[in-house]
Amino acid sequence: MKRIGIDFHVADGKYQGSRSHVIELFARVIELSPDLEFFLFLDDTDSLRNLSASFRLKNVHLVCMSSANPMKRLFWQLPALAKRYELDILHCQYILPPMLSCAGMVTIHDVLFESHPEYFERMFRLRSRILMRYSACRAAHVFTVSDFSKSEIAGFFGLNAACISVIYNAADPDRFFPGDAGQSIVARRGLLPGRYLLTVGRIEPRKNHSRLLEAYAALGSDTPPLVIVGQIDSRRVNIQKMIDNLSLSDRVVLIDDADDSELPALMRHASMFIYPAIAEGFGMPPLEAMSCGVPVITSNLTSLPEVVGNAGVLVNPLDTTALTRAISVILHDAPLRSRLRQAGIERSQKFSWLESAKLVRERYLAYLKGQQ
Repeated sequence: MKRIGIDFHVADGKYQGSRSHVIELFARVIELSPDLEFFLFLDDTDSLRNLSASFRLKNVHLVCMSSANPMKRLFWQLPALAKRYELDILHCQYILPPMLSCAGMVTIHDVLFESHPEYFERMFRLRSRILMRYSACRAAHVFTVSDFSKSEIAGFFGLNAACISVIYNAADPDRFFPGDAGQSIVARRGLLPGRYLLTVGRIEPRKNHSRLLEAYAALGSDTPPLVIVGQIDSRRVNIQKMIDNLSLSDRVVLIDDADDSELPALMRHASMFIYPAIAEGFGMPPLEAMSCGVPVITSNLTSLPEVVGNAGVLVNPLDTTALTRAISVILHDAPLRSRLRQAGIERSQKFSWLESAKLVRERYLAYLKGQQ
């Protein structure tokens, strides 16, 4: 039986898009592949085992890889594990280890550090330009999560587009769905179902919380509260200072510790979801909100129009007046809210983890067949 290793270290972290991608996608790849043997490398193997029945199958081995800095993981841990378990393929996110005893496949979600360098620290940009380009050029195959990112990777790295497969993210319909479920979760946060605006995403400059707060401040004091869910990058953003400067401390709720079980409920019971990110390789939160039947306002830049299509309201994220106007229109136009809810549900159903998993499996098998 051929052996596939997967770097699962992002599953050890808090909720974020890449974590959801790895868990949701590979649970289905494994389910489709009883003819392959999988080795998943991460620190917290016990938690992963409980996330999906796929991770408890007989052809799956959860291997403890202690949490470490990226250099140790890439230059020592993963190469050693690949050799120890005699892997045929090692699949990583963003960057492949430079010294591998097997083939490497890589998922590069975006190259925003190339197109939007102002949002990334200098050392990160330098490291990514060297290691990510190297990974893309030497990989047996490259995956990415949108046509936008595929075009960017091919352009910046000089890669043939035929070497890149798009495996779209999706919203898990078992977690993100319309209805009344989870009202008690929302109430425990002091929120009223259907009576708050919501944004979800790491609090960093690229996510554009500053303009969202300015746009929200321009609305009347009777506007429902704005709930901001996300980890705070306190080195780069002082979100509380922004809130205080705009006199919004009594109207904005910050939640930086929402877990996987809370997030669907918080989305499901929002009156609208606002995601004015300036740059994204995909943008999972708007898709998850649409799957919950929540009206979505998002950016008209990078990958977000590809994800949302005509099922949401697209605005220039640099135009706070346009953002204010969009929020106001949805708040006061019941027929529009109803149309957006239905359109969002239908749009979200076009994205499927299973279809993406099928494509990953096809690429694995094609490579393995070529090695026979």
